[in-house]
Amino acid sequence: MDNKKKLEEYLRKLQLIEGQINDGEEDPSFIKEVNDIINGLTEESQREKIKSTVGTQLKFINKSGNPDPTFGKKGDSGFDVRADLRFDEQIPIGKVRLIPTGLYFEVENGLEVQIRSRSGLAANKGVMVLNSPGTLDSGYRGELKIILANLGEFPLTVQNGDRIAQAVVCPVYGEGKLEMIKVEELSISERNDGGFGHTGVK
Repeated sequence: MDNKKKLEEYLRKLQLIEGQINDGEEDPSFIKEVNDIINGLTEESQREKIKSTVGTQLKFINKSGNPDPTFGKKGDSGFDVRADLRFDEQIPIGKVRLIPTGLYFEVENGLEVQIRSRSGLAANKGVMVLNSPGTLDSGYRGELKIILANLGEFPLTVQNGDRIAQAVVCPVYGEGKLEMIKVEELSISERNDGGFGHTGVK
């Protein structure tokens, strides 16, 4: 059932309840039914607000010969990003390489694409996205390239089509979504300026 039909159903229920009130009928589940409708309307309005302020689409062009980016499994937060290479790329120990992907994105204002390390590469090979998470802004239209750093014990060979990173689309309050206010003082908090391990490790 889409959102419009859900809202129409809630309105019909409210009309029925209004009739019960006018007729003076006493229903033990009356209060619960009203609360359920109010909660449902609140949830639907929140969903609609999120959609209208954040956006729900991510347009892309795939100039590589690799499969289009997709979510591998139900509930996945991110999709895999593959290397687009004509020749194998060697990443020696302690070195960094910029790996092309052949992917181009048009990110809606209010969103960003975060580029993160793949857990398998990081844990098993010591290879990570160096600026993780990298950021793909809404104004960028160039090719997505991945900064891979080899922090492991062996050289790594990257081949065309290898899954080298993952991308997660997240809402952000950036330009056009956030008001920056310059002030003379900030409010005092319990933590205040404590940081850099001031609470210890235990």
